Amino acid sequence: MSENSDAIILGCWIVFFVYWIVSAQKVKAIAEKQSLSSALKHRIPVGLGWFLLAIHGLPPPFDLRVTPRTDTTQIIGAAICMAGLFVTLWARWTLAGNWSSDVTFKQGHELVKAGPYRYARHPIYTGLLIMCLGTALDIGHLRGWLGLLAMSIGFWIKLTQEEVLLLRHFPDDYPVYRRQVKALVPFII
Repeated sequence: MSENSDAIILGCWIVFFVYWIVSAQKVKAIAEKQSLSSALKHRIPVGLGWFLLAIHGLPPPFDLRVTPRTDTTQIIGAAICMAGLFVTLWARWTLAGNWSSDVTFKQGHELVKAGPYRYARHPIYTGLLIMCLGTALDIGHLRGWLGLLAMSIGFWIKLTQEEVLLLRHFPDDYPVYRRQVKALVPFII
């Protein structure tokens, strides 16, 4: 099962990156962009998370087995990763031209509340964290779980920055939306 789950998870990440690169070509022009120092606040933990999830052969304690690598954990990890991929693709497709890799406000920016945005204000991060959870479960090593933690911190910082921007540009609509819809996990967080 090891090669199959690894191939499924790798395939999920490849689909994610290819879709992101292709869909990034069709975004609206930027009206307001965050500073480099602000971007680094979320990019550093997210980058560390990617590194920990992707790099094999890290020295102790990163190679410490935290969860068993069994057929069951691998199947569950691959299924979780596929579910996360679905959420990210659905959210990215719904967001359309309003999307940006940085915290930005677009020309003609719309407050999107359809599709997965009915259930979470930041479903792309939800989907990515689900993918990271599946990957960490499949890896089973401390590095995978630390990668998930680093990504969670980075995305929380980024969504907090986005919330400030959206509150400023949608002062009437965004507070209502924020009260109605949780940030990452429907009905919980």
